[in-house]
Amino acid sequence: MTDAAHITPSWLEHFPVPMFAVTMGLAGLTLALHDGETALGLAHGVSHAAFWGTAAVFVLIALTYAAKALTHPQAVMAEWNHPVRLSFFPAISISLLLIGTAALHAAPGLALWLWLPGTVLQFVLTLAVISGWISARAFQTGALNPGWFIPAVGNVIVPIAGVALGYAEVSWYFLSVGLIFWLVLLTLVMNRLMFHDPMPGRLQPSLVILIAPPAVAFIAWTRLHGGQVDDMARILLNVAYFFTMLVALNLPRILKLPFVVSFWALGFPFAAVTIASFRFAKATGSAVHQGIGLLLLAVLVVIMTGLVLRTLRAILRHELFVPE
Repeated sequence: MTDAAHITPSWLEHFPVPMFAVTMGLAGLTLALHDGETALGLAHGVSHAAFWGTAAVFVLIALTYAAKALTHPQAVMAEWNHPVRLSFFPAISISLLLIGTAALHAAPGLALWLWLPGTVLQFVLTLAVISGWISARAFQTGALNPGWFIPAVGNVIVPIAGVALGYAEVSWYFLSVGLIFWLVLLTLVMNRLMFHDPMPGRLQPSLVILIAPPAVAFIAWTRLHGGQVDDMARILLNVAYFFTMLVALNLPRILKLPFVVSFWALGFPFAAVTIASFRFAKATGSAVHQGIGLLLLAVLVVIMTGLVLRTLRAILRHELFVPE
């Protein structure tokens, strides 16, 4: 252990990379609030405030994890070699991409400067994570969980702001990679969920991640098609609705589990399907889908409020950043 490690707080070594799921959830909430305000004809004061709050939380988490990397590099390497936590490293780039997307409305001058490094980092991390998956080491079936979707989800987020920023071909590349790996991983994950032992309690909240890939892919697909809804877009949205209903049936059981950082996996997927509903309603004039969007937004606000309160309580009780 380095001299620097001796003078750092003990919890820092156990500050996990899945904490970046916090900013994914908050950024998703920011975007959902913006679309909800637009649907209701309201000013964007709440979503703009949420944007700056999300940016501040991201900076705080990023600086904390950077301090961990400097003082406990072996702990970071242990997470990189962990079969579950490896998939959460792209949550860093996804957070940048989502905050950059939200900046298109709240702080346009920052959008490119957040989106561009997020895209480059997503490109690097996707290659690194997938290379880790197919390396010489063998993963056990029990390590497979919906969290493995995170690298794929990150790719399909790129076009949401990329098209508006003038990077259409780059956006097509990331959407293509994301969709292919979503289909591959969907097959593997459903096999694991159906034919193997149930996931341990700490991983149960990751079930909600099933919602995110088709919901985000819908948003990206319509972006690349000028906001128009075609047959492919309808398929993606309805698959997202199916997984939302599937998760809703399991949510009461999940919420009874002891709180851990992985509970933040609930935030972004619900935000994604909320945004998708608003985008479909805007493109087609569907009052039904606007109503679905408003209902999901209300559920999302309740979920996010609960996550923030439970996180603060866990921190105050020194229950969050502890060894597994």
